[in-house]
Parts: sequence; structure tokens; C-alpha cells
Amino acid sequence: MVWSILAQVLHIALVVAAAPLLTGLVRWLKARMMGRRGPHPLQPLRDLAKLLRKKPVLAENASAVSLVAPYLAAGAAVAAAVLVPSFARGMALAPLADLILVAGLLALGRVAMALAGMDVGTPFGGLGAAREMSFAAFAEPALVVAALSLAILAGTTNLDGIAGSFRDGGLGLRVSLGLALVALLAVAIAENARIPVDNPATHLELTMVHEAMILEASGRHLALWDYAAQMRLLLWLALLAAVFLPLGQAPAGSAPHLWVVGLAAWAVKIGGLALGLAAFESAIAKMRVFRVPEFLGAALLLGLLGAVLLFVSTGLA
Repeated sequence: MVWSILAQVLHIALVVAAAPLLTGLVRWLKARMMGRRGPHPLQPLRDLAKLLRKKPVLAENASAVSLVAPYLAAGAAVAAAVLVPSFARGMALAPLADLILVAGLLALGRVAMALAGMDVGTPFGGLGAAREMSFAAFAEPALVVAALSLAILAGTTNLDGIAGSFRDGGLGLRVSLGLALVALLAVAIAENARIPVDNPATHLELTMVHEAMILEASGRHLALWDYAAQMRLLLWLALLAAVFLPLGQAPAGSAPHLWVVGLAAWAVKIGGLALGLAAFESAIAKMRVFRVPEFLGAALLLGLLGAVLLFVSTGLA
């Protein structure tokens, strides 16, 4: 019990500190791949420190939603990231690390952002909120269907249990797993407003989704929105690493000397996924906004096809 509590505390400190560093690493890698010098990997930390010292400026007609929404979104993102295992399994909060709960926390943060975008009544805020919720109508079912496929194979939606099943090799290589992976990758791109769904570095009015909802944010509120986005990126990469790349995780109840190996393996996996994300975004162009539902709809159909294949192969149909 003592080791599990210490591992959980270390995990919380790890994800809280690593989120801005991951965003800075992806930006730096993309700049290097495009032949530019790029910002320093620590620049997101410096930006957060600068914004946290500034008082937010609210519109005259802003309600309590604009005050509460940044804290709610950042808290939901941190809570979801804390539930995803990193360097070890069997941590203190492992019984609560349910994939459906993580999806619910992500949905809570999305709703908070959409409400904040519509609260002041600006055209861009409402436009971004409408786009975000229309994309969520496809992304959330795709995530649930992929979770269903994993639950059928592992017998649980608990992330520790799923990672243990993958690590033991009992699931093997299946077409349905590949379809679930593709669906989760598409949802991860949409959830993090990455290319080709959205461009987190643009402020072009016709293409904004995520940025349109936080145009009115400033000071501490803008820092919280940025940190929530950084935490979601870390959450999704950690989720993909925990489910599909569970190698290197310290077993439940292991001593601290095994955590070092788990930490090194987790850093390598997250770094590799960050490199893959930077290479993908550098090689592909942003799609038109009206094509995004088709992109997410294809992910939903692939996830549904994987679930149907599992139902048929396991005799549950």
C-alpha cells in the first residue's frame, strides 16, 4: 500500500510537470523538421509562468461561466491524466482508472470550453463552440466503440487491466485491435485540435475551432486553457502508450528501483510518439472544416467494424 501511494504521488508530479515540456518538444521538433530554429522546448513553461502572474480581463457581459470554466477544464484534464498509468501499474488510483471515466472527464472539459466560448456572445466563440460540439458528436462514439473493443478482449475497461492483458501477450495480434488503434488515433487528433483537424498555431478566422473559443481569455484564465490543452496532449499519448505499448511498466507492488526502468521506458515511448506526431503534422496539410465529420465518421465506422468482428469471433453476437 505504501509503495502504491508513493508511486501515485510520483505519477501525479510527473504528469503535471511533463505536460508543458511535451508541448514544447513537439513544437521544437516540428520547427526542426521544417528547417526552422523554432522556440525553446521550455517556452510553454515560460509562457505559463508569465500568464499566471497576470490578472484576467473579462468582458462586461461575462457571467460566472467565464470565471469557472477555465478551472473546471484544467481540473478535468489533470484528473483524467492522473488516471492513465505511466511508469508502473497498481498505483493507488488504479481501481478508478477506467477508460469510460477518462472519456467522461474529457467530455466535461470540452463542454466547459464550449460554454465559455458562447458565454460572452462573440461570433467567433459561438462558431468555435458549434464546430467543437459537432466534431464531438463523432469523436465520442468512436472513443466508446474503441473502448468496447478493448473491453471485450481484456474483460475490463480498467486501464491497468487492459495494459496487463497486452503486456502478458494474451490478446495477440488482431485486426480488430488495429481498427481500434486507428479509431483512437483519429479521436486523439481531434481531441487535441491537431492537424489535419485543426491547427493549434493559427488564428485564421475561417479555420479556428479550439482557438476561437478562448479568444476572450487572458491572464490566468488563458494559462489554464493552455495548460488544459497541454495536459490533454500528454493524456492521449500516455493512453496510447499504456494500452498499446505497455512494455517497460513496473508491475504492481514493485519496489522503487524498478520504477527507474519504468520511467525511462515511459519517457522513450512518449518521446517517440511526440516525434511521430511532429513528423505527421509536418507532412500533411490541414483539411477543410467541412471534411472533419467525414474524417471522424470514418474513424467511428472503423471502430464499429472492429467491435463487430470481435462480437462475431468471440461468439457474443
